[in-house]
Amino acid sequence: MLGESLCRFPVVPAVWRVMLLWLCVCICLPAQGALVVSRRDALTQETKDDMDTRSIKKRSTESANKVEVYSVTLHCTVTSRFAHTVMTSKALNKAYTSQEIFFEVELPKTAFITNFSMEIEGQVYAGEVKEKEKAKKQYEKAVSSGQTAGLVKASGRKMEKFSVSVNIAAKSSVTFILTYEELLQRKLGQYEILTRVKPKQPVQEFKIVADIYEPKGIAFANATATFLTNDLLSLVEKTVTDTKAHISFSPTLEQQRKCSGCEDTIIDGDFIITYDVKREETHGEVQIVNGYFVHFFAPPDLPRVPKNVVFVIDRSGSMSGRKIEQTRDALEAILKDLHVEDHFALILFDNTIVTWMDSLTKATEENVSGAIAYIRKLRDNGATNINDAILRAVSMLVKEREDGNLPERSVDMIILLTDGMPNSGESNLQKIQENARSAIGGKMSMFCLGFGNDVDYSFLDVLCRQNKGLARRIFEGSDATLQLQGFYEEVSSPLLLEVDLRYSDNAVDLLTKNHYSQLFNGSEIVVSGRVTNDNLDNFLVEVFAKGPEKDFWVQGKASVINMDMIYPEEEYIFGDFTERLWAYLTIQQLLEKSDVGTQQEKDNATAKALDMSLRYSFVTPVTSMVVTKPETEDTLIADKLTEDQRQEAERNSVDGDPHFMIELPDRDDALCFNINDKPGTIFNLVRDPKSGFMVNGQIIGKKKVVPDDGNMHTYFGHLGIVHQKLGVRLEVSTQDISVFHDGKQVKLLWSDTASIKETNMDFSLTKNCSLTVTLRHSVKFKVIRHTKVWKRRHDRQDYLGFYTLDSHHLSASVHGLLGQFYHGVNFEVTDLRPGELQENLDATMYVKGQTLNVTRRWQKDFSSNVKNGENIPCWFVNNDGTGLIDGRASDYVVSGLFKTAF
Repeated sequence: MLGESLCRFPVVPAVWRVMLLWLCVCICLPAQGALVVSRRDALTQETKDDMDTRSIKKRSTESANKVEVYSVTLHCTVTSRFAHTVMTSKALNKAYTSQEIFFEVELPKTAFITNFSMEIEGQVYAGEVKEKEKAKKQYEKAVSSGQTAGLVKASGRKMEKFSVSVNIAAKSSVTFILTYEELLQRKLGQYEILTRVKPKQPVQEFKIVADIYEPKGIAFANATATFLTNDLLSLVEKTVTDTKAHISFSPTLEQQRKCSGCEDTIIDGDFIITYDVKREETHGEVQIVNGYFVHFFAPPDLPRVPKNVVFVIDRSGSMSGRKIEQTRDALEAILKDLHVEDHFALILFDNTIVTWMDSLTKATEENVSGAIAYIRKLRDNGATNINDAILRAVSMLVKEREDGNLPERSVDMIILLTDGMPNSGESNLQKIQENARSAIGGKMSMFCLGFGNDVDYSFLDVLCRQNKGLARRIFEGSDATLQLQGFYEEVSSPLLLEVDLRYSDNAVDLLTKNHYSQLFNGSEIVVSGRVTNDNLDNFLVEVFAKGPEKDFWVQGKASVINMDMIYPEEEYIFGDFTERLWAYLTIQQLLEKSDVGTQQEKDNATAKALDMSLRYSFVTPVTSMVVTKPETEDTLIADKLTEDQRQEAERNSVDGDPHFMIELPDRDDALCFNINDKPGTIFNLVRDPKSGFMVNGQIIGKKKVVPDDGNMHTYFGHLGIVHQKLGVRLEVSTQDISVFHDGKQVKLLWSDTASIKETNMDFSLTKNCSLTVTLRHSVKFKVIRHTKVWKRRHDRQDYLGFYTLDSHHLSASVHGLLGQFYHGVNFEVTDLRPGELQENLDATMYVKGQTLNVTRRWQKDFSSNVKNGENIPCWFVNNDGTGLIDGRASDYVVSGLFKTAF
């Protein structure tokens, strides 16, 4: 049996689960949510056509065997911007046999889960927040013993998906309840609560409710949805008083249907609530409730501060195609948005640094037109020298300041856009950060845009936070231009600089961050802390800042909020919302500090974040929520991902056991299959005739054959990798690596550490571990060397795993055992049932016009953890993948490591 080479690829969303719930409500943009409640009966047209005859036979029994989702409610309560969301879903297993039910919730990256529970047959199983490492051990123990486990995974741009599954007895029901909390962020003059609803079928009880409480008054509150017809518009109920807004949407079962009697629902899209609060006092809004205060600062009608901005744009080879086009379009719109009092400059970089002009220029109509004409000629070329590009931008701003060419009361900004890793000039990430921080010296702000998935976002994040700015990921897609413009709009209009928020001496402690480098138009500064002085009548607030014409100073008093008096008829107990808001904000800021500073400072920040996360039951990057069913000890885990983990989860990979795993990132699932053949057989894994990119793999057997073992254990031992257009050839074995490029040959051992950086290729070898290769305009992949040890037999076997990290440049004609799945596969899984082994689940899969029996298994993925791997659930297809792959496995056998013909 061939070992340790999994294939994981992004594919067209699969259609298979007995019941799938995607829930998300009360989400502050930029986070988005999704509500999908479905048995996954909705198929693509291609799959539907293949299944028409079979569907007719199934209809008579389907209603009796299905899982019915009969209630979905989403209730969001916002108290002074602090959102508390409860999502509840109820389902009934109508079948006469037990079935596995899946519950998946998409929630914003910035939200913290605070509770998750399940009620099954009258028994409630509640979650407990634990230190992440302890929870991980419990989770791995559950997986190794064959018990079910759930995890939070990255899901799209702004979401992460919490997914669990439980086995429900015949004619039994289950109730899922998930709660999370978040401080809403004000952007472009409003708060936004967005719920994406895609039920796929009518639901007996479907309700979205939002209650917004703002003691200082609500300026406006609006609700709309992308799917609202004239008939549904009247179903959105909105009541807005001075200090409260109530919005609800609750269509009946019939009102949800696309047509009378049909099973399709018209509800499919985004439900959006926007609001803002009244802002009359220039010192902001200060509330004291139950011993904690919160200060919201966003004074109205302030003039903007002129800005001096240097745009530093990556034009290296990896920016080719749509990325460079979208960058051109976005820059054109951004340049047109500059104000005449602003100054700007353009720096383009690959392995060289090029400037439009040698100095900053005023944003006159003539200068902007000239810059747009220059940008329209932007073309990709060369490598990536981030270090020198940043230093050139800093030197330009420093010189302009020294020469007195910029307004005294203006802000200096650098906006860096890059899509890759530095591979020209200085390439040590920490050294680049040190160089930038030393050169900037706290005198300007730096904002970073990481385009695509090859960029090291954590590097950019630290780089910008060290220099009074922030980073943002720009996701590849048709709307990348709008993403770039949207980020710029958020930071394009500074109103105040060096904002200090101060409070009465000896009156507060445990303050969150109270100094901000800038306040942007449409945003808001929030400070919170604990009140230590009982004399609240003398609680003074002062704000100092620099404005466009003079220094800004304002003073005011805090107000003690009595929620019972403002909302006398409300049953909701506001309780400790200010304390929880303070805890949420403190933890967020501690986690940011855990990436910056000395190691001791990082460790201290992490320890404090962990302590507070446990105390307030927040699921954060340092904690996990564990739900255990006592009678089975099945373990469910809710995690919180870091941006690095989200980014890693979005990548495609090949490794593990069995040979091939096809990842379904939108479903947090995978398909997998084995290929069995004799040692020495060579298979074509990837073949793209358009680019000439090809990967072949030769299998090897065990060093020692165990008599009567029953299985032929084989592994990938050699890889042949070719890119004809770029003139690159690699031969990788478990002993060494040979690189042929531009007529040169380099031979390396796995015990070496090496780096090769050329125009068309970036090659990095980590000692005794992994090889990462980026081929320009084509593909990025990783090869990992593993060692399997059989201690009892004193035997070991070295073998290889192959990971595709980025394949979107490959053509639609790409094929091979792995390549055929790069552009997706449609399938459905039904009839879930107990397998031959008690811990496994069997099912029926419909794929490519075939009906296959599949088994639920856990397999190892080593993409992010080379030593221990990560357990990944997959549906295993037997018989060498027959029915899933095109043709037979023998069709992919080639005669040589670098042969393309079958």
